[in-house]
Amino acid sequence: MIHRIRINKHEIGLRFYRGEFTGLLGPGTHWLFGRVAVKVVSGRDVYLRHDQLDLIVKSGALAGQADVYELTDTQRALVWIDGRFNAVLGPGLYALWTGYRRVRVEVVDIARPRLAHADLEAILASASGPLYLTTQDVSAEHVCVVAVNGTRVETLGPGRYAFWKGVGNLRVVIFDRRETALDIAGQEILTADKVTLRLNAQVVFRVVDVEKAVATTDDVRTVVYRDTQLALRAAVGTRELDALLNDKEALAAEVTGVIRPRATEFGVDIVAVGVRDLILPGEMRELLNKVIEAKKAAEAGVITRREEAAALRHQANAAKLFTENPTLLRLRELEAVEKIASAGKLNVVLGDKGLAEKIVNLI
Repeated sequence: MIHRIRINKHEIGLRFYRGEFTGLLGPGTHWLFGRVAVKVVSGRDVYLRHDQLDLIVKSGALAGQADVYELTDTQRALVWIDGRFNAVLGPGLYALWTGYRRVRVEVVDIARPRLAHADLEAILASASGPLYLTTQDVSAEHVCVVAVNGTRVETLGPGRYAFWKGVGNLRVVIFDRRETALDIAGQEILTADKVTLRLNAQVVFRVVDVEKAVATTDDVRTVVYRDTQLALRAAVGTRELDALLNDKEALAAEVTGVIRPRATEFGVDIVAVGVRDLILPGEMRELLNKVIEAKKAAEAGVITRREEAAALRHQANAAKLFTENPTLLRLRELEAVEKIASAGKLNVVLGDKGLAEKIVNLI
């Protein structure tokens, strides 16, 4: 049986005899005899896709017509067509026609988990980019630590980064280098004098060694919270209620001294610890208010008696001065008359003999 097939300039014919690949046919008219079959593919599609691609490659017929790439599990290929990024290729066998389009392929070893490339944004924007890459944005004042299978690989500053998927146990941890405030809320603690109270505190810390932090702990915030909580319980348990109410700063200083050396072991600096609230049970608050009320009343009584005694001492001293200096008494009398005269009309009523004379002499 004879039949004719026409292959155009941008096409390639894959020739098969009894289902086995036997070679390529170029552009032109071809006559086929017997059990010969031809599959026509377009060279403009760049990618040669066929279920017998491995046999076609092994035949050597693609030499000079297509570039062949066999990617291992640790390799990826970046493909550009006509100067534009086209696709990321995973492990497998690929053949790309080179005679009709400008094709450029870059093979990358993913043993290094981060992809650093000048065309990174174009690669990530492609349809196949998210299939093979995961991204991580690092904000200003933050640091990113990359570890693979428990081993730190690198430390990165602010920016956008892409990491290959399937490179092992990839761990990307971001640390804020700024001071961080962590609330320690609602801690119910028993004091030395058996009073149960709720304590609210705050600890301010900063990560100073990110490599040590990622190597020694999974979560810095959790470790700081736990250590501060335990230190607060231990410190409050050795103090009575009055000591806590009178000197919260001493409690904070003791807790800081306990947790700061521990925090240094995982790369954290404790900036400050503050006790914000000490909340007592309702019955204890009422009792404490009564004690304070009685104490203030007693203090008020003492102050009143002290002021009365002071006033009496001043009066006794004034009387002694008037007795020793009669002239001072006459001056005080004149001041009293002057005040009366300036306040309004002064009426003098004369009665007993000699009273007028005394008033005139006084004035």
